[in-house]
Amino acid sequence: MNNNSNDTSSLACDLTAIPSDVREEHVITAPQLFAAAQEVQELPNGYAIRFLNEPGRFMGIAKFIENERLCCPFFNFELELEPNSGPLWLRL
Repeated sequence: MNNNSNDTSSLACDLTAIPSDVREEHVITAPQLFAAAQEVQELPNGYAIRFLNEPGRFMGIAKFIENERLCCPFFNFELELEPNSGPLWLRL
């Protein structure tokens, strides 16, 4: 049996993995992003979070994902845009 610690994934967030020049902004804007959520659904493997499709929201979520995947590489991210200017869904 191989006891190499690299064989398992850590489920701990490492904020230092986010470049220091954007880390503070990420820490400030992430709670603001989730405060704008319209609905949260628990899924068998995570959560689905619904946001209004308003100007800048898509890019704000994409920026969150870009940074969060660095500090929390164990997450799977999915961003769905419903047709006809419908809501955005972020799945974690």
